[in-house]
Amino acid sequence: MSTPNRVYIARLAGVAVFDPNGDQVGRVRDAVARIRATQRPPEVVGLVAEMPMRRRIFLSINRITSIEADAVVLGTGTLNLRRFEKRPNELLVLQELLDRRVQIDPGGQPGAVVDVAMECSRGGEWSLTRVAVREHTRRLTRRGHLQQVDWDRVRGLSGIGENRGTANLLAVLEDMRPADLANALQDLPDARRNEVAAALDDERLADVLSELPEHDQVEILAALDRGRAADVLEEMDPDDAADLLNELSPPEQDMLLDLMEPNEADPVRQLLKYSSGTAGSVMTSEPVILPPDATVAEALARIREEQLSPAVAAQVFVTRAPMTTPTGRYLGMAHFQRLLREPPADLLGGVVVNDIDPLRPATPLPEITRRMAMYDLVAMPVVDRSNRLLGAVTVDDVLDHSLPRDWRDRDAESAPGGPVVLDGTDE
Repeated sequence: MSTPNRVYIARLAGVAVFDPNGDQVGRVRDAVARIRATQRPPEVVGLVAEMPMRRRIFLSINRITSIEADAVVLGTGTLNLRRFEKRPNELLVLQELLDRRVQIDPGGQPGAVVDVAMECSRGGEWSLTRVAVREHTRRLTRRGHLQQVDWDRVRGLSGIGENRGTANLLAVLEDMRPADLANALQDLPDARRNEVAAALDDERLADVLSELPEHDQVEILAALDRGRAADVLEEMDPDDAADLLNELSPPEQDMLLDLMEPNEADPVRQLLKYSSGTAGSVMTSEPVILPPDATVAEALARIREEQLSPAVAAQVFVTRAPMTTPTGRYLGMAHFQRLLREPPADLLGGVVVNDIDPLRPATPLPEITRRMAMYDLVAMPVVDRSNRLLGAVTVDDVLDHSLPRDWRDRDAESAPGGPVVLDGTDE
């Protein structure tokens, strides 16, 4: 194996995994170590990699030919695609050891684990041999000294599974996309998951909740105090907040809506009035809306805003005042590709397309899907009987509500016949 003799595992989190042909197959999420009956340090038996479609699989350490700072390379293109499940005598190094309170011998100096190193013996066996521990200090203005010590000098590494802090685990997870972080949270024990979720800021937690299965959303929200839960709901897109509140009882819905700011709660209340499976229930009430006298340049600047999702930013809806839903009379929409082809100083009123009938709030999901496919659209307007724009249904809304209800759940298999296995042998 062409790799450094000592590898610190937290630095591997998120590193790309490649097959022998140079094709990326996933990213490293953790290392798996086997606890021994003797006093010897745990043996590292492999890595956990996350592949497309959020499947986490086990990669045997024996099938890895190279571990570098920016790449892990496999010696085979044949993978066992069974979903990874931890065995009773195994531990996930990052999930279970980071931020663990320990003491360093001799002297019993207290500290917290910030990283763990694995080393390869001459016989090719990898073990957890070194621990990076940051000492605790009573001085608030001084950061504790970082020590790298042998595994057997650290007390408190046994008893995996007890409650620990979350700071270092959050540091490992902070660069993940919301969907990947949601995926990682599903692998944690419920108490640990709720602890990590509560430590996220409101905006980050709102993004992550939108990527979780409904039952996980409800459990995390229930673990928060009611004021914090309302703050998080305010940060969610109104349609996502309405979907989450639909999982709660009417009294709980009313209590949380009353705690939200009125201008944030009102769009959610409107969405909750529509029947499930209709355009009104799946639409976003905050599409990009501009008046007809706005310029193409202004429209392009608006859709560049970072907080907009790609589906929402793909088109601009043009209406009469007011510009918030329900708007004045709906005039049409302009796709960003059309905007890119027009002179920046031209007015939107001259470039809008209005030859496709808008949706009504009661339009059922199958009809929405058919019409979006027919016209190759990524979004469609939803208007009321007075032709006022109420919102827009985007392609991600359609996909989210067309897939099986449990499609986000890590425990649900991605295919009716179970996971696809290219190599049925055990690792």
